Amino acid sequence: MRRNLAEAVPAFDWPIGIELRQYRPEFAEAVHQLMELGYREGGGRVPGLEVWQKRFETDPEYDPSLCFIALDGEVIVGVCQCWTSAYIKSLVVHPRAQGLGLGRALLLNAFNVFHQRREGFVDLKVLEDNLRAQRLYESAGMRVVRREPVPA
Repeated sequence: MRRNLAEAVPAFDWPIGIELRQYRPEFAEAVHQLMELGYREGGGRVPGLEVWQKRFETDPEYDPSLCFIALDGEVIVGVCQCWTSAYIKSLVVHPRAQGLGLGRALLLNAFNVFHQRREGFVDLKVLEDNLRAQRLYESAGMRVVRREPVPA
């Protein structure tokens, strides 16, 4: 899916009590656990912590300022992991924080950051059966640009 960043990004509010931070290595274990939890519901998979952290932190498109961490107190309840190519790699919200607008806030925050970086578009991939995510992305102005078959 793709979002044209020439179109205005809607205003948004962070849910009450949520603080936004950027990724730091000391967040790795909690971020990884959240991704495992999120992917258990479907939509992908994540390798073990050490493999994931090494791949993530050494990827040529890695920039910690593009990995947005949502904290509720000391607990990580959301993550939006983006690459420098204006690509959203992962967006996961803890089940206890779903329905509060946190996923939308993380998504729109990413759009704003990429707009400030003068990107024209932001892209992501979503599985056809992840209807909840698709509805979120479409409500934020994203459109399907290409469909790919999912390997069995």
